[in-house]
Amino acid sequence: MTSSGGSPATTPIGSRAEAEGYVAMVCFKHGPPRLYGVELEWTVHHADDPHRPLDAGILSKALGVHAPATLVRGSPQLPLSRGALVTVEPGGQVEISGLASDSIPQLIDDTAADAAELTALLQDADLVPGAYGLDPFRTPRRILTVPRYAAMEHAFQRLGPHGPRMMCSTAGLQICLDAGEADQTPLRWRALHDLGPALVGLFANSRRRAGADTGWASARTQATFGTCAPFTEPPPLDADMADPAAAWARTAMEAPVLCLRRGDTWDAPTGLTFGAWADGQLPGDRPTYDDLDYHLSTLFPPVRPRGYLEVRYLDAQPGDGWIAPTLLLTALMSAPIDQVLAAAEPAAGRWFPAAREGLNDALVLRAARDVVALGTEVMDRTGVDPELIAAVATRLQRVVDTTHGRRAS
Repeated sequence: MTSSGGSPATTPIGSRAEAEGYVAMVCFKHGPPRLYGVELEWTVHHADDPHRPLDAGILSKALGVHAPATLVRGSPQLPLSRGALVTVEPGGQVEISGLASDSIPQLIDDTAADAAELTALLQDADLVPGAYGLDPFRTPRRILTVPRYAAMEHAFQRLGPHGPRMMCSTAGLQICLDAGEADQTPLRWRALHDLGPALVGLFANSRRRAGADTGWASARTQATFGTCAPFTEPPPLDADMADPAAAWARTAMEAPVLCLRRGDTWDAPTGLTFGAWADGQLPGDRPTYDDLDYHLSTLFPPVRPRGYLEVRYLDAQPGDGWIAPTLLLTALMSAPIDQVLAAAEPAAGRWFPAAREGLNDALVLRAARDVVALGTEVMDRTGVDPELIAAVATRLQRVVDTTHGRRAS
């Protein structure tokens, strides 16, 4: 799914207020909720030894004409057979991003076909996609040498160990949904955040990091939240929900500039925020709207508005495991929003307990059970085959029932 702004890319921005207005306009597009998207990401490992470091040359050979220019300069980056583009993250994680669709069955079919094609490309080079939201075998190691990632790594390293882990060792499942009509957007925004802890706990699978037990059910969530807090953490439960566009615009202005695309080195001055840049903190260097669009691409909240709403808080799932959370979330967002909020309410705001304990947190488990019950009840609204609905419902129910039984024993 894509969005685009209406201002010329090279136009200088005159003030922070002007930049905020632009962000609120382009990041929240309104209309009937109709389109869906999904992006799948995996760590990549040698088939014979997942502990071995990944080499950029081997990965570029495996991807061939599908490789992005960040990995192979001048690559045509041809799409896979069903239209998904392959991108590569700093540590060599591969991601496929398909076209948005108004048909969930078509979205699943196309994504599954492109995922299978990518897996085959990797297997031909004796590589395999990882099965977890965090590399359980290796320490973070950046293999992409482009200025963007060098600058981001430099900025994040000053803040602690989580930034390099997020950049080079994590893999997520991203589900994209329309923001809805103007009067729907605040509640849809609220629902996606309230659902977060229950869904994080339900699909957490990244407990191990570099061979050690982290003590977190989703150490991927720990890494992403800790990368550049508070800008990578969830927004306040109530304060930012009534007017999400204005709140997100303020957040974007207060967030640090990670990449200053000037010359060969893109390191930004320490402490420079975009709002200060827009207000003239760098004499003789005003940001343009293209700079602002780029800045927005360096922000990593749990739900990122990009004209549509990009849910980023789920761990990558093994094999076809991405289908269950995709169906569950899209079904939930077709249900009456008050029912969704009621189901999610016991765990709303409990992001860190969900990431640490998963479904072993009693309130997260309670919300997960209610969310699964509601989601499976309305899953036929997605239009997918009844057999797939039954299989997903059984799988989800087994997860919450097994956790409940373990807690009771």
